Amino acid sequence: MTATSPTRVGFIGLGNMGAGMSRNLQKAGFALVVHDIRRESAAELIAGGAVWAETPAETAAQSDVVITMLPTPRHVDTVVNSKTGILAGIADGGTWVDMSTSVPEVAQRVRVEQAARGLHILDAPVSGMAVGAANGMLQIFVGGETDDVERLRPVFEAMGDPDRILHVGPAGSGYAVKLMINQLWFSHLVATAEVLSIGVKAGVDLGVLRNSLIASPANSNFVQHDVLSILTEGDYDEGFAIALACKDLGLSIDLARSVGVPAELSSLVEQIYRRARAQYGDHAGEMTPVKLYEDLIGVDLRLEKVLT
Repeated sequence: MTATSPTRVGFIGLGNMGAGMSRNLQKAGFALVVHDIRRESAAELIAGGAVWAETPAETAAQSDVVITMLPTPRHVDTVVNSKTGILAGIADGGTWVDMSTSVPEVAQRVRVEQAARGLHILDAPVSGMAVGAANGMLQIFVGGETDDVERLRPVFEAMGDPDRILHVGPAGSGYAVKLMINQLWFSHLVATAEVLSIGVKAGVDLGVLRNSLIASPANSNFVQHDVLSILTEGDYDEGFAIALACKDLGLSIDLARSVGVPAELSSLVEQIYRRARAQYGDHAGEMTPVKLYEDLIGVDLRLEKVLT
């Protein structure tokens, strides 16, 4: 499969992430069939030669591989299993790649119930936010059969950084890896907010405290880099809404429950996020839990200058 071949990619879900991903597929030379609940979201792609499909079934019927990039497992389930869903249109032996941040259950049910059809099903969630989607530099975590991953690598490389397209294991592994990355990042955020708030309240200069953490074994990418958007600009990253962060955290806890692993710390992080969502609203940025601590101590955590 190459970008100059007649391979036709169906893409369902043209939101903040899917819009950039589908544009990059088009730029790479793949013929596109597209669908979204809002036709207007496909206008630029259609102007560039993409074919509009009225339903997911029509998208799948006209495509060699169909990709979904949707908000929640419930949306994925509907798009796949409804009367006008992917399964109603995909050919036997066809390929479906779910790039949503989701859980294994929906895809696994399809594998079991449609086993006789010989479908190729991969999970390939992404990291990199809308910026990475727009510039084609996403990190992609692919779960599935090795042959399928290699066959689809040109498709993935059109959307992601070739050096960070990782085959992480069999079906379901991509979902799990993405959820664990999110969970750890959110945990880093809450821990960092707590530590910085305590230290500042105890009279330590914020810059001195942060640089001490960076110089110590407790350093992390979050402390050194990610938190800077707040400390220097007061930017809590509204590009990714806290409502979506809470959704991802809930999926992480669901996964822990399904595999029988206690998740006490992760559950507490989830509750802190839900408290921030309740206080600041669904559209607040994903880093807004830091503001909970700022409001608690009555100090905005801001640096006058950054020492690296």
